[in-house]
Amino acid sequence: MKLSKQFLVTRLKSASVALLGRGEEEGKRVPAGIDPNPRPPTSSSETGRKSATLMESQDAAESPGGHQGFICASFNQDITSLSVGTKTGYRLFSVTAVDKMDCIHEGVECPDVYIVERLFSSSLVVVVSLSMPRRMNVYHFKKGTEICNYSYSNNILSVRLNRQRLVVCLEESVYIHNIKDMKLLKTLLNTPTNPSGLCALSVNHTNSYLAYPGNATIGEIIVYDANNLSTVTLIQAHDSPLAALTFNASGSRLASASEKGTVIRVFSIPEGQRLFEFRRGMKRYVSISSLSFSADAQFLCTSSNTETVHIFKLEQHSPSREEESPTWSAYVGKMFTAASTYLPTQVSDMMHQDRAFATVRLNMFGLKNICALATIQKLPRLLVASSDGYLYIYNVDPQDGGECVLVQKHRLFDSDEDLAEQKEEEKPEDALPQPANQSYAATVALPSTPPSSTTLMGYSEDGGAQRGEVIPEHEFAEGPVCLDDENEFPPVGNQSN
Repeated sequence: MKLSKQFLVTRLKSASVALLGRGEEEGKRVPAGIDPNPRPPTSSSETGRKSATLMESQDAAESPGGHQGFICASFNQDITSLSVGTKTGYRLFSVTAVDKMDCIHEGVECPDVYIVERLFSSSLVVVVSLSMPRRMNVYHFKKGTEICNYSYSNNILSVRLNRQRLVVCLEESVYIHNIKDMKLLKTLLNTPTNPSGLCALSVNHTNSYLAYPGNATIGEIIVYDANNLSTVTLIQAHDSPLAALTFNASGSRLASASEKGTVIRVFSIPEGQRLFEFRRGMKRYVSISSLSFSADAQFLCTSSNTETVHIFKLEQHSPSREEESPTWSAYVGKMFTAASTYLPTQVSDMMHQDRAFATVRLNMFGLKNICALATIQKLPRLLVASSDGYLYIYNVDPQDGGECVLVQKHRLFDSDEDLAEQKEEEKPEDALPQPANQSYAATVALPSTPPSSTTLMGYSEDGGAQRGEVIPEHEFAEGPVCLDDENEFPPVGNQSN
C-alpha cells in the first residue's frame, strides 16, 4: 500500500495541532511546552556559570540534600581533575581512575571560594573568594605560593584559561591576559549585560576562540579570537537569552543552549554554520547547568536542574545508505521530511531535531551540578559533580546508548566534615539570612565583606584592572610552557610568599 504525499500532509497538519497546543483557553492556543498558567521564568542571573563552573550560592546550600560546605565545582580542560570551592578554601581532585579519587591539594589561603580553575594538570590555579570578589589570585599550589593577583572594577563572575590566554568576565566587560606573564592584552568594555558571567574559551591555544553573549535579550553569540584580538563572527543561536556555551577540544565546534533549555544547537567555528540541533525536552523549561563535549567531539552531554542528564551523539545521517537499501521506514521518513515543508516552522523544526542518545536519571532533583565526558581506564565515562557533595561516575555505551549505569560515587567531603556541617546547621544564629532566589551577581557582592580599599587603589578606566605585586622569585619563564613534571609552568623559587 502506498501513502500519498497529500495524505501525509493532511495527517501531519492534524498532528501539528496537538504539538502546537495543549489546550484552548478563551479561544487562544497554548504552544506545546508552555503551561497555561506559567510561573515566572528563571532569570539569566539565576542560571549560574553554565559552561564549566557551578555556583551554589545561598539558595543551593539551603536546598534539601545540598552540602553546606559546597560552593562551586569545575573540571579542568582535559577532564583529568576536579576543582571544588568550599567555605574553608578549595580542593583539587584527580579523576583519572574509577575506584579511587585522590585529593591532590587542599588550599586554605582564603575562605568561601566561589571560583577555582586549574590549568590542565599544572600547578597553576586561579581562585576568587566571596570575601574579595573583585580580586583574582593566581597560585602555584605545589609550592604554596601566590604568583600574582589582579583587582577589577567590579565583581568577577567567571574565569577561563588555556595555555595561551586567561580570560576574566565581569557583568559588562571582559579582560584578556597573556597567561605566560599575566599582562593585560585587551579589555572589552560595555559588553551586553551578562549577570551570570557566561563565556567559553577554547582549550586549543592555537586559536583561543572566546564566546560570550552578544545580546542581553536574545541568544546572540560573539565569537572572538583571543590570540589575534579580533572579532570572528556573530551567531544568531536562539530566540531567548543564552544559558550555556562550550567549545569542543579543537575549537572547531561550539554548543549553546538558551534559558528555555529545550533545544541544544551546535555550530561550526569560525564559520558559525549550524551543524546539529538536539531537543532536550518539550514539556517544561529548565535551567541548563553545563554543556560538555567528549574529547573526540562525537558526543555532547548536558545537565540541568532536573533529574536527567542527556547525552547526544553528533553524527550526520547519510542519505546514500537509505537509497542503497530502501525500506518501508526509510520511505515513510522521506515522505515525512518532504511533507514537513508544508507545516508551521515550529513543528517542522521539531521533526528535524534529534533526541538524546543516552541518559542518566539522577537520584536528586533541583540540585545544581556539572557534567563532563571523559575516557577513564580506556572506557567512556560520564562524570557528574553535584552540590550534594558527591562525584558520580557512569558507564556510557558508545554503540547503543540508552540508560547509563552508575559504577562509582565519591565523597567530595570527609565524613567528619559532614558531622561538623550538621552541627553548624543546629546553630541558626550563625546563619546570615539571605533573600530567596538571590541572583548570582548579588551573591558575590555581599556587603558584609567589602573589598579592601587597597584592592581598588590605582584602578584605571583605560585598563580596568590593577595588577598586584609580583614576587621577584616568581617571575614567569620566557621559554615554552611545560605541564608534565616538577619544572611545570609556572616555575617558582623556593622562597615562600
